[in-house]
Order: sequence, then structure tokens, then C-alpha cells
Amino acid sequence: MSLSPTKKALLALKQMQSKLGALEKAQHEPISVVGMGCRFPGANNPQEFWQLLANEQDAITQIPAEHWDKDQYYNAQSATPGKICNNYGGFVPHLRSFDASFFRIAPREAASLDPQQRLLLEVSWEALENAAIAAEKIQGSQTGVFIGISATDYWHQLLSRKQSEIDAYLTTGNTHSLASGRLSHFFNFTGPSISLDTACSSSLVAVHLAIKSLRDRECNLALVGGVNRLISPKVSINFSQAKMLSPDGRCQTFDEAANGFVRSEGCGIVVLKRLSDAIADRDHIRAVLLGSAVNQDGRTSSITTPNSLSQQAVIKQALANSKVSAEQVGYLETHGTGTSLGDLIEVEALSSVFANNQQLMLGAVKTNIGHLESASGIASLIKAVLVLENESIPANLHLKKPNSAIEWQNLPFKLPQNAIAWPKSEQPRIAGVSAFGFSGTNAHVVLGDGELGSWGYGEMGRLGDGETREQDLCLFTLSARSEKALQELVKRYQEYLITSTDSIQDICLTANTGRSHFNYRLAATTTSTEELQTKLTQFLNEEMYPDLWQGKANLNQEPKLALEFVEQVSGDLKDLAQSLIATPIVSLDIAEICWSIGSQEVNESLTVIYSGIDSELRDRQLLISGLAQLYVLGVAINWDVLMKDSHCKKISLPTYPFQRKTYWLD
Repeated sequence: MSLSPTKKALLALKQMQSKLGALEKAQHEPISVVGMGCRFPGANNPQEFWQLLANEQDAITQIPAEHWDKDQYYNAQSATPGKICNNYGGFVPHLRSFDASFFRIAPREAASLDPQQRLLLEVSWEALENAAIAAEKIQGSQTGVFIGISATDYWHQLLSRKQSEIDAYLTTGNTHSLASGRLSHFFNFTGPSISLDTACSSSLVAVHLAIKSLRDRECNLALVGGVNRLISPKVSINFSQAKMLSPDGRCQTFDEAANGFVRSEGCGIVVLKRLSDAIADRDHIRAVLLGSAVNQDGRTSSITTPNSLSQQAVIKQALANSKVSAEQVGYLETHGTGTSLGDLIEVEALSSVFANNQQLMLGAVKTNIGHLESASGIASLIKAVLVLENESIPANLHLKKPNSAIEWQNLPFKLPQNAIAWPKSEQPRIAGVSAFGFSGTNAHVVLGDGELGSWGYGEMGRLGDGETREQDLCLFTLSARSEKALQELVKRYQEYLITSTDSIQDICLTANTGRSHFNYRLAATTTSTEELQTKLTQFLNEEMYPDLWQGKANLNQEPKLALEFVEQVSGDLKDLAQSLIATPIVSLDIAEICWSIGSQEVNESLTVIYSGIDSELRDRQLLISGLAQLYVLGVAINWDVLMKDSHCKKISLPTYPFQRKTYWLD
């Protein structure tokens, strides 16, 4: 029976409305933060960064000698030609050293490589490990890279040499376009790869571009962040002449004594996915980005003078893009440089946007770590994620007397001088992050809890329907590119296990599925974190311990026949190998050996795979021990089946210990 014209029109209208609804949802889908990595003053990773914030630590130090001779350039008078009005800054280690071989970079090229590119490579690797994403699993993927970068110190240093000393690596090692391009090249990513410079807002503008790219499906995963390295005193001389720097060497944000900022260096990277993809991939969702906006100051009294109206506009637009009202925001990580004019203009803008809030907490991470310039926005964003995770807003440092030019008593703002609890509640917690570049480019990002129910996506349970048994035997693996690196990685896990409250099942799943597997290997069977810690101690003490194996695999050789291993191994693996005589290891579906070995479904699969093998070989202990030994021998294992059948979740574990050597050209 054919439909009448009227019913056809109504049906078409419903279909159109459905399509428009789907498009609207896609254009506003939250973006999940599934991993983070950082090197900030006083902190080598997000965990250390949170401890620094929670302990109210000031990470500013005197300028290290490897950067420049502070005494040669210091003069307390800002206007003194050729001098800097303070000898302080925020610094991160390993300026001149780098693990070049890990990133397949020749020593000669490494020497010409900007320390900023070196830092980006290391922190990006750590961010992916933090997300429990093994690098080889995303090779060739539509992953985007968005990097904020401004400094050119090393490039200028190399250009100041004799012309005969300029080598083939100068441009590729120092051009900003290669900062993102090198990451895409190393990881083999095919999504958008963009380096951008909007000065102090660079890395937050990078986040904005990544959000749009993910929503437009230009990429399915994104590495986003910023970097800054302080190598030459010349920019600091310029900033001192311009009276931007604080003679005190501290960012005293919103304080009566605010008199400028202190320069800092560092790097931050976040790993982003569309929320629906993160749920499907069972990622650890640390927070969600709800929306963002970018604009420009236009013409002001000078090219570096902020514009309050533009700051208001960018925050309002970000809130609108996030479908969030100003009254819902409970915490704002400000740009907060600690310049007297900048603080006043920022509070003026906030006063207009958030006038109807009952109370809004204002944070200022620059009081802890200084102004990271092109990496400052990502430092603020990572702090905001940690605030949501830890349900606490840290104190702002150097706040003795709030700026008397601001009528704080008439504003809904609170400046935390001590940590303030911000617990979860029925209503989602929402925060904002601002970054305003002296280029005039402003950015604002709105983010919220990682609780999925808050955003209409339902709750994500653990990875299976069954319950994990505490005494289940688990397989734990570690690997590195050298014996020394493996030793250091084991030490990191030892330290982590001392205070860890994570389950052994979560630890093993993340270590197995969320890491790349190199040729120096360790494998152990374990039922508890205490047992694993004992075995790792025995490994470091070079003592024999049952059910712990180590070795060096040759990953460049073709897989051998199981028969060929018989004379090289003993115990359970030898029995397994003898039972598989003449069966190439490459043909074994090793993926079917998983933590659910006791289940009927897997036993049936094993019966097919190992037809003719005595039933006792299907014992969980024997099979997991055999799998551990196969791993140490270099057999490629499809760890995804562990994710599929396990009842566990991804967690944050220690990251790779890079083995650095000095690469430097003066």
C-alpha cells in the first residue's frame, strides 16, 4: 500500500530531523582525555605534577649554568641594556641529552635537533603509554598531531656558527613545522599535523584545533600539546627591557605585588579521542572537553595590550559551543601571568561573563611553575584535569594581599589560599581554562568530569561481565631496548607497587596490552602485587625465582619451528614444544591463550588449536607459564584478546626509562 503525499512528506521530515539531530550531536560530541604526559618545572610526569600542586611547592630556581651564566646577565634594574632583571626561571632536566637511538635518530642528526623536538618525542611517547596505547597498534592510523611552539633559541645558536659548520640537519632539526611533522613521521600517523605559534596561547589553540578535527573526523585520535625551551638569554633580555619580567622572579598572580612574570620551560601532551570511541575502546577517560573557542584582540593601545571585550567574547563562545551556562562553571584556571595590567583586564572580563555565579574558584598554575609561554596553555589544561580527578583545588602561591584595584568583595570569585575540596555531586563539575597570547590570540576550553552519565553516554563498567578473582593467576610482562633500560623500568615498577592500590589484574592487563614490546624481556606469573614485587626484587638482585623468566629476543628473525626450541628451553615450555613438534610458532593462534583459560569457550578453542595435546596442558598454570616463556623468546602475541575477555581496566603505570646521551652543538 503506497503512502499518501502527506505521509511521505511527514516521513521525509522525520528522517531529515533524525539526520540533523545526529549531525548536531556529532558537532558537539565531548572529546575525552585518555592520556597525559608532561615535563614541567619540578615534575616529570602528571603524578609528580599533582604532588607539586597539592604540596603547594614553588618550582622556580636560579638559572642553571647549562642554560646561560646568570651572573653575566643579571642586573636588578629592568632597563639596563644587555641585562636581565632577575636570575630565576622554571627549568626541566636533560637540556643537552637525549635517547636518540630509541627514536631511530643518528648521533649527527641528534646534535642538530632542537631540544624542543627531543622533548616532544619523549613526552608524546609517555602520553601514549599513560593512555595504555601501544605505539605499534596505531601505526598508519588517522591520528592528528597539534603542537604549540614558539622559541627558536637553538636554531639561532646553530646559525651563529661558521657557514662551513652548517650541516644537512639544521632546517629539519629546528623548523617549527617539523615539531609536529617529526612526531607524525616517527609514529607513522596520517592525520593532520600542525605546528602553530600564537605565543602564550599556542598550546591551547592547538587543543581547540584538535577538538574541531576530531569532531569533523579528520582524525580519530590526537596528540596535542606544547613545548618551550630556554637556551639563550637574549629573549629574556628583551622581555626585561620591555618590563614584562618580575624582578622578584615569581608570578604573583592577582596579588597587590604583581609585577611581571618569570619565564619557564617544559612540555605537555594530552591524548584525545571522541568520547564514543573512547568508550568503545574501553579507555581510561580522565576528563572530557566539552567545547572551545579562539578569537583575536584586534586593535588595542599597543600590539601586546590585552582586550577585555575579546576575552569576554572568547569565553562566552566557548561556553555556547559547549552548551554550558556560565553559572555551571565551578572552577577556572586563569591565564594569570601576574602582570599588573594583565590581571586587571582578565578579572574585568571574568566579572562580565560570570557575574551571576554564586562562587567561582580562580586558579593560577603560573604561581607554581612560572610562565611556560607556548606550553603554558597545556600546563593549565593538565592541571584542570588533575583538579577534577583529585576532587581538590590547590592553593595559589604568592598571594598575600589580593590586588586592591579589584573590588573582590563585589565579585563571585574566590582565590584559594589553601586547598579547597571540590567533590563529585549529582551535578557534573565543569571547569574552564584560559590562555591569552601577547600576539592577541585568545583561547578558552571548557571541560568536565570523566563520569559518562553526566554527558548522556551512560556508565561504562569494567571490561567484562564476570568478577575478577583475587587469586587468579596473571601474566605480567615488561620489555626495553637495552638491559640497563629494563633494569630501570623494573625499579620504577618496584617504587610504584609500594604505594599502589591498583589490582594485579589491572596492572597486568595494562602492562601487556598498553605497551610496545622490545627485545630485552621479562615475564612473570603472579597472583598479587606483593608477589610481583618480591619477584621483581629477586630479578634486580640477580637471584633465581620460580615462574620468572628473562631473555633477549631476536625480533628480526623469522619465527622458528617449535621443535627448534626444544633444546634451548626446559620445563613447561619444553613439554609444550615437544607436543607441538613440526608446528610453526607463527601458525599458532597464541591469542587464544588468555586470562580466561578456565572458561569453557576458551577451552573449546584450545581443544581445536592443540588437538591431540594431552588435556593437562590446558591447565591454567602450565599454559600461562608457557605463554610467559614464549613471550621471552620473542613470539608475537596478540594481546588484544586479553582486553576482550578480561574483567579489568586500563590504569596509569610507570613509563619507559629513556637512556640519554649528550648531543649538543655550541
